[in-house]
Amino acid sequence: MSHEIDQSFLALPLRPLADAALARARALGAEHADFRFERVRSASWRLRDARPAGSSDTTELGYAVRVVHGGTWGFASGVELTMDAAARVASQAVQMAKLSAKVIAAAGSAGGAPGGSRGRVELADEPVHAERTWVSSYEVNPFDVPDADKTGLLTDWSERLLAADAVAHADASLLTVQENKFYADSAGTTTTQQRIRLHPQLTAVAVDPVTGGFDSMRTLAPPAGRGWEYLTGTGWDWDAELAEMPELLAEKMSAPSVEAGSYDLVVDPSNLWLTIHESVGHATELDRALGYEAAYAGTSFATPDLLGTLAYGSKLMNVTGDRTAEHGLATVGYDDEGVAAQSWDLVKDGVLVGYQLDRRIAKLTGLGRSNGCAFADSPAHVPVQRMANVSLLPAPEGPSTEELISGVEKGIYVVGDRSWSIDMQRYNFQFTAQRFFRIENGRLAGQLRDVAYQATTTDFWGSMAAVGGPQTYVLGGAFNCGKAQPGQVAAVSHGCPSALFTNVNVLNTSQEAGR
Repeated sequence: MSHEIDQSFLALPLRPLADAALARARALGAEHADFRFERVRSASWRLRDARPAGSSDTTELGYAVRVVHGGTWGFASGVELTMDAAARVASQAVQMAKLSAKVIAAAGSAGGAPGGSRGRVELADEPVHAERTWVSSYEVNPFDVPDADKTGLLTDWSERLLAADAVAHADASLLTVQENKFYADSAGTTTTQQRIRLHPQLTAVAVDPVTGGFDSMRTLAPPAGRGWEYLTGTGWDWDAELAEMPELLAEKMSAPSVEAGSYDLVVDPSNLWLTIHESVGHATELDRALGYEAAYAGTSFATPDLLGTLAYGSKLMNVTGDRTAEHGLATVGYDDEGVAAQSWDLVKDGVLVGYQLDRRIAKLTGLGRSNGCAFADSPAHVPVQRMANVSLLPAPEGPSTEELISGVEKGIYVVGDRSWSIDMQRYNFQFTAQRFFRIENGRLAGQLRDVAYQATTTDFWGSMAAVGGPQTYVLGGAFNCGKAQPGQVAAVSHGCPSALFTNVNVLNTSQEAGR
């Protein structure tokens, strides 16, 4: 369904503020200037055992000016909605660039700055996109739905879980975001955008009254760039998932502990999306691969000298970066540098062939046009290189999940994300899940507990022996991907099919914890 930009956002003095800021930046000699006005409304509702446990509704509003002056970045932000104030913020951005230039020069003369950071800031070319408007794909804006309807639905869902003997407690939550953004730059690009996203989640908890032991199970429904319709039937079968959770949780409580060893794994999209995020998504951020991003979650083993030659995985592995996927959490019309959304290859036939780029990194490395990966999570933050929707492509005529399982003699079916750990180069990792099912002779044979799978990135993806078809493909994701200092968060999706991985090392987490 097509929607228009919220009229209350359009009523703000967006263009006058931008004109004042850009004019001042030009007058002060900026080689480039951009203006970004944002209004981000976030609301949440939380229930504990079908009773309200908290709610919030906040709006962040303001604008930022970023400049390149004398070959150096400058940035400033403000909240006062007058043209004089916008011009002052532009002046502050230029002053910051001048101060930064002095600091960089001093560090360079002392031999303390790496050559790349001393280089003059230049931006990759991007066509001018004048007077463009983009709205994400949704049917019903959740902010148009009465709060009583939201808490009522969460209460109903919680009560369904609590009615089961196996469930002692139930937590329910709903996060919703409406993000409005206006962008203008000195080249003539002007864009106005609106994004809607939400994240519903329920967790059922079981407690053994005799031993005091407990465990939990969470819904598999991913966060999505959708509207209220996602909770009422479009895109996910909530009735079916809530109906099966209590029985699955009861079985999990009495499931045997896994025997550590080597197994074939059929990994469901509800788990595999997170493995993609950590071992491919972050690893192919070019600023991280170059070492410019290191303090927050490390660098990357997938360095530029390996581009075009690194065997990232088996020949079945095809991964794209995508800012255009419908309902994707990182889907936009234009990024925070005025670059139009695109889709491109990161891994092709198992080989590393691309990176995620912003305009500065694209120019610096000679890789051509940016693929639209600049994003700031608020008007108070400078745009940094952020992750697109990074997704593993299904095999066009690939098997179903059931067919993948049927070909496994001894293995484990892995469902839902839980905990994870990965080293500072995105190479050595281990993941757990919500549910693990033993596979014996091509059939599911009950649940297992205390399971974690462990590998290096290239060994894991190299062991991918079969990729499911489009019918198994699901767009997973998260609201809270972190990066940069000061820290920023971004929502991002990762689509993938079910996939088969052979001879993967499986740990028993209870034994590991006891060592």
